[in-house]
Amino acid sequence: MTRADSARIVPPRPAWRSLLWFAPLTAMWIALIYWQPIIPSSGVQTTAHQLMAHAFIALGLWRGLESTDLTPGQRRATWLAIMIPDTLWFAVVWSAAINGVFLLSATPPPVPFLPMAIFLPVIIGAPLLLFSKRVGQVLDAMPATWLVALQLYRIFGSWALAAWLHGVMPGIVALPAGMGDVLTGLFALPAAISLASGTAPGRKTAIAWNFFGLADFAVAITLGMITAPGRFQLIALHGLSISAGAYPYVLTPAFVVPSSILLHALSLRQLIRRRAA
Repeated sequence: MTRADSARIVPPRPAWRSLLWFAPLTAMWIALIYWQPIIPSSGVQTTAHQLMAHAFIALGLWRGLESTDLTPGQRRATWLAIMIPDTLWFAVVWSAAINGVFLLSATPPPVPFLPMAIFLPVIIGAPLLLFSKRVGQVLDAMPATWLVALQLYRIFGSWALAAWLHGVMPGIVALPAGMGDVLTGLFALPAAISLASGTAPGRKTAIAWNFFGLADFAVAITLGMITAPGRFQLIALHGLSISAGAYPYVLTPAFVVPSSILLHALSLRQLIRRRAA
């Protein structure tokens, strides 16, 4: 094997060097929200980073549509068909969270609002996004790195670690969920840089990163359900001041989790389509 061939199959060093500055910034952020717990408890953090992610999704979707052979009318219709439901979904979840709809109690409510907020968007959205030919055209036109790098916002899941350090969230939930989110966010940029190399190892790295991010949610959702008051509770926790359904913390499972799951699904569809091509 020649040196040129070897260079083409080894992920670029900048992919891992990015952690040298990204990891310290993440540690500084965790220290800041531990020192100033008003930041995560105000809801500004979750709302701000999701609005930013929403804006990047809207821009990236439009740029991707511009790269397809769709007519201007088809581009607008596709963009609106995706962005309007996503925007309304965020508005409904945000309003419900503020009004205490997701608050949990020992007596299960007649309608499991929080599980519905987690699973219903995925059940409805995944088939529509994964089997749509038009969405497939957009994914083929978009750089594969966009859907990976976008999820660097997952480092903001570190609020769970700060809450655990303050003793207001159980370690059995905060440590796996918080560390999983932080690691997913930390490695989003290296995975995207590695993917940008256009090599098979870079694509495999991005696929592995997607599965790790999905596994993080599987663990977090399971632990949250078996420790929260309600019909699924198996472990009772006492003396904690953060309710799983309280605003703003409930925005993470009710909106961030399903939206991130859909982003992972789209990224995997994009990577698998390109590997087949």
